[in-house]
Amino acid sequence: MPPASTGASAATTPTGALTQSSPATEAPAGRLPGGTVGTDRRHRPGDRAFRRANLALFAAGVATFVLLYSTQGLLPILSADLNLTPGQASWTASAATLGLALALLPASALSDRYGRTAVMTASMLAASALALALPFAPDLSTLVVLRVLQGAALAGLPATAMAYLAEEIHPSALASAMGLYVAGNSIGGMGGRLVSGWAGAAWGWRWGLAASAALALLAALAFRLLIPAARHFRPAPVDARALARTVGAHLRNPLLVRLYALGMLFMAVFGAVYNTVGYRLTAEPFGLPQSLAASIFVVYLVGTATSAAAGRLSGRLGRRGALYVAIGVTAVGLLLSLSESLVGALLGLVLITGGFFAGHATASSSVGRTATHGRAQASALYLIAYYLGNSLGGTVGADAYHSVGWDGAAAVGLTAMTLAAGVTLYATRQAVQARRSMAVDTLRV
Repeated sequence: MPPASTGASAATTPTGALTQSSPATEAPAGRLPGGTVGTDRRHRPGDRAFRRANLALFAAGVATFVLLYSTQGLLPILSADLNLTPGQASWTASAATLGLALALLPASALSDRYGRTAVMTASMLAASALALALPFAPDLSTLVVLRVLQGAALAGLPATAMAYLAEEIHPSALASAMGLYVAGNSIGGMGGRLVSGWAGAAWGWRWGLAASAALALLAALAFRLLIPAARHFRPAPVDARALARTVGAHLRNPLLVRLYALGMLFMAVFGAVYNTVGYRLTAEPFGLPQSLAASIFVVYLVGTATSAAAGRLSGRLGRRGALYVAIGVTAVGLLLSLSESLVGALLGLVLITGGFFAGHATASSSVGRTATHGRAQASALYLIAYYLGNSLGGTVGADAYHSVGWDGAAAVGLTAMTLAAGVTLYATRQAVQARRSMAVDTLRV
């Protein structure tokens, strides 16, 4: 994520990854496919290096999100074993996203100075080393501290991975390469929850965390063995003053601030729901075994379809129209999740997940289009708000669940969606007033 002085641009993917594009850096003249001579020697489909880069970034996405969400499928087990309330246990999930949010901007600066592959490798190895220490944590405080550090270490991936692809992959193949990286994020996010949840149900939470650590370490090693050396990266000095000016300008942009608020609110719902759904399913009236409750994270795959559909929906209804649909679907899902029927509750979870991903995809993709300069920093600020929303919503939702049950967690989600609707209605009103003003000015002319 280059500083403003580099002229790079960025946007966010539906799963929260930071995407970037930087000015093309040309290598010496070389022969392109088809026998023509050109100067752009970035990797293309059919090249061995192209396949290696794709697989390496897929593995990086898996490693990152396996570790980031490894404790979420274990929260009921942690509560039972360490005698914790849902709110206390949820800190093991919220701490990692909090650490990641706080480290995004520093990690991006390090990647500009020391290189993409160096930062990504150090990020994954440090996070994997911390993952190996997690099963030996003696108490909650130690576990939370380690998770904050792990989240901070993981920040090097979303802050850097897509910049590497933009610099090393030919533009004609960049969309497919980014898609594969996003797929790795999705599979890692789901796999981390499933692997830890299943292993935890069988042998306890320590073995659940160990299983996630082993999976992430294998993915990190695969990344290191596969990743081609960067050929187009050029170190850039970090201009802290220019970065501060760019960040300040974005925070004074009302539209960007509204988009950041929407990302935070949608993710607050996601954190509140997924930090507590395991407790809900293992308790009465459902009483599912922990291994089966952990399998609920397969619903995460709904996001893959709705993220893609969000783009088409925005094309038909506009950004605000798509946001209204996403807010409505999420709210209906929250209400339906109150059902005492397992089928109704699961259908509600599907709608919550689909609505969340549609809203997040719409808001995040709008950031890059709205920012006229410093797009990398604009997207980084969105991700910071996004992950802070996860930490806040997850903790508040878990506390509400502990106080009044699932009704409390759903109320937190509905409050967040009410605020999101208010933000979107305000934006609609501003747009209508702007159009009326333009019409009056036109008549006067």
